[in-house]
Amino acid sequence: MFTGLIQEQGKVTKITRHGHTIELTCEASEQLLDNYRIGDSMAINGTCLTAIAINNQRFCVEMMPETYQRTTFSQMKVGDPVNLERALPYNGRLEGHLVTGHVDGTTRLLQKRMQENAFVFVFGLPGTFKGEIIPQGSIAINGVSLTVTAVTEQTFSVSLIPYSKEQTNLGKLVQGQLVNIETDLLGKYVKAQGILKW
Repeated sequence: MFTGLIQEQGKVTKITRHGHTIELTCEASEQLLDNYRIGDSMAINGTCLTAIAINNQRFCVEMMPETYQRTTFSQMKVGDPVNLERALPYNGRLEGHLVTGHVDGTTRLLQKRMQENAFVFVFGLPGTFKGEIIPQGSIAINGVSLTVTAVTEQTFSVSLIPYSKEQTNLGKLVQGQLVNIETDLLGKYVKAQGILKW
């Protein structure tokens, strides 16, 4: 489990593709990788992946075709910044929201604008996410824990404070760019049980 509070931005240094299977190597700080071991989890842009190799300030993960097809990794390039978060220890503080690292799908940034000190981002709302994204609910975008500020039939919006914009790769998003989405865990179960009708 994760919190959606990004610990740092890493950088993709190598991508090896075998069909729809990818080995991804990322650069990170010594501090983040301290006591990080092969077999440990890391959320990369919100996707929980397992370390298969670690060398100095680089670590390598492998993803299966399902992950490749469901996330933005199919479009990733060497040099791209990625949001990194290590798994939450059971005695750790939960300051964001519960994030599983199981990405539900992707959507595109439609618009971004300033609203006083906030950066408002408007994303497309795929039909499969309806009922799972609600105003004031939680959402993880590229692994970043955010609060949904508005929802329409075709869009949803979030707001970022300047700190979140600078400390994550969301600040570098351009219109039309794909992002990974994980909707709120509780919202999924409520929708699955048919408690809410949409």
